[in-house]
Amino acid sequence: TGSSIFMAFILQRSGVIEDLFTVMRMWFGPFRGGLAIGTVIICTVMAAMTGIVGAAVATMGILALPAMLNRKYDKRIALGCICAGGTLGILIPPSVITVVYAVTAGVSIGKMFMGGVGPGILLSSLFIIYIAVRCWLQPELGPAPSKQEREQYSFKVKLIALRAVILPILLIIGVLGSIYAGIASPTEAAGVGCVGAIISAAIYRKLTWENIRESVYSTARTTAMILWITIGARCFISVFSAVGGDELIAHFVSGMEINRWIVLILIQLMLVFLGLFLDEIGIILLCVPIFLPIIKALNFDPIWFGILFLVNAQMDYITPPFGYTLFYLKGVAPEGVTMGDIYRSIIPFVLLQAIGLALCMLFPQIVLWLPNLMK
Repeated sequence: TGSSIFMAFILQRSGVIEDLFTVMRMWFGPFRGGLAIGTVIICTVMAAMTGIVGAAVATMGILALPAMLNRKYDKRIALGCICAGGTLGILIPPSVITVVYAVTAGVSIGKMFMGGVGPGILLSSLFIIYIAVRCWLQPELGPAPSKQEREQYSFKVKLIALRAVILPILLIIGVLGSIYAGIASPTEAAGVGCVGAIISAAIYRKLTWENIRESVYSTARTTAMILWITIGARCFISVFSAVGGDELIAHFVSGMEINRWIVLILIQLMLVFLGLFLDEIGIILLCVPIFLPIIKALNFDPIWFGILFLVNAQMDYITPPFGYTLFYLKGVAPEGVTMGDIYRSIIPFVLLQAIGLALCMLFPQIVLWLPNLMK
């Protein structure tokens, strides 16, 4: 976990994302809604490189939001795509929250990582399709630039700029590919990612002592928090099991004459409700020891349920009144952007996340196809 977090903080300061944004503006900027679509794509890439939410939201709030507002994008599209795209860091590996869930639930971190790939791509695709369709039907939501702006970059210049995507792609392949192929454990893969992040920072001439010191300090704080959470979770689970709590719940559920899918839906609704008041780590500590025995008693796959849990956590991150992403974005948004604007912007994206959750429930292979193929 510490290696993954250190990789995230180094990449956040490396300058890689700034270059990716420049490439995105060149290739997607000329189209209706192109900047918003490119923002979602960069958020997806950042999720696969860093595994944390705050980095993507803050970075794109600083880089992409002013660019979209200057282009006269509708605030709802501009703000919503950053909030929704930023939450992909919960689901797409190497997600830190996935590690917390896997440790608490006692399931394979590697399989949880691979299980998040399909749903992460699904949600990213839903966001992109929504933006493209809305801006095609209502061009004023994401207007295309003038002809002069569209012809600003030649095709040759755009091709040369694609060099900026090489390092992120190699880093993602190195981390996720080694886990999938069984070459490395998640911990070892995170070490590979750290080396890649340091090399990236060196190439961009951002490997300074100040950046290293800040990254180490931030890593130590975050890792210490997760370790204390893990200790607390283990203590709670041990006591809960020792007093027979898991067996009691399993016997109670097995004695109920109710369809298991109804039970699963009720659990999801409870998680949505709790997400209005608790953060995702609090929900993991509170609910996993209680719900996991139920899921096993109903013969549902615990990896599949874990990913459903994380998709639900994504919704919590952008759901008022306490969605963290909303406040991350407000902290870096330009003047004139109100909390009301941000709240209104996330409504269609929350609905898209609910659709993604329903699809993952109806078609479990969206989640399980990669974990089942792991060596």
